[in-house]
Amino acid sequence: QFVESGGGLVQPGGSLRLSCEASGFKMEVYAIGWFRQAPGKEREEFACINSSGFRTDYSDSVKGRFTISRENAMNTVYLQMNNLKPEDTAVYYCARHGGSYCAGGTFGSWGQGTQVTVRA
Repeated sequence: QFVESGGGLVQPGGSLRLSCEASGFKMEVYAIGWFRQAPGKEREEFACINSSGFRTDYSDSVKGRFTISRENAMNTVYLQMNNLKPEDTAVYYCARHGGSYCAGGTFGSWGQGTQVTVRA
């Protein structure tokens, strides 16, 4: 299970840093993904980091603005979000991949999510 935190209300162009702390397992052997779901829309995977932290993948919608990182000793993954836009408004979740790499497979062990709202 994950616990996400760090969400809130921010103005367009602002920044937030989300945290995703794993409990009940050691996340160091798993790839971790960040997802988001806006009202009325499907859940979107937009960032993933492999188990070692040396490879990251981003969707085009966040590339260049968001950075995913991890600190395995703290059992935590982070998401630095810069230049936020109103269309980034959503509930943000992290999840564990079934393996060490982001390609293929499925994600599970969802947290409760943290709300990010971007508006003037």
